[in-house]
Amino acid sequence: MSEQELIKEIQSGNQTAFKDLYDKYFDYAIRVATIVMNRQATYAGDAVQETFIRVYQNIHLYEGDRPFKPWFYKILINECNRILKKNSKVVSVAEIIEREQTQTDHDFVEYEDLYDAIKGLEPHNRIPIVLKYLNGFKEQEIANILEENVNTIKSRLFKGRQKLKQFLEAKKEAN
Repeated sequence: MSEQELIKEIQSGNQTAFKDLYDKYFDYAIRVATIVMNRQATYAGDAVQETFIRVYQNIHLYEGDRPFKPWFYKILINECNRILKKNSKVVSVAEIIEREQTQTDHDFVEYEDLYDAIKGLEPHNRIPIVLKYLNGFKEQEIANILEENVNTIKSRLFKGRQKLKQFLEAKKEAN
């Protein structure tokens, strides 16, 4: 079943189709949310859960002639930002301990230096980098998701890549 057919099934109330959509997008959504939220796994899970709830509640607003993926990720990024803003001053001791214990999380072990570099970027550079290189969005799609000018996105991607390069070169020289 194509993605458009799947969406039409969901719009007509087919809950099995929604489960299929969930299964298709969950892994990518959790990876993006984890990186956008600086590896705060609890909050990333909350953002993904809220994203799927909002998708389910608003699927009737989705315009079938447009790609679904940018619409979905716009909701995801908005949820990440909402949760980050809401919880910006709240950090539990358990979360700090968990973060220290999971520094070598199996998803990121192989790319730890790159992940650290991405984590060190400001959100306005990090989010476009994640959307482009981890999710394959084009600059115009990222601009639409983030509601920014495409030239702004290109600039943020360029500056983000420069900062990643500087970080990785410094890390390499230190070793």
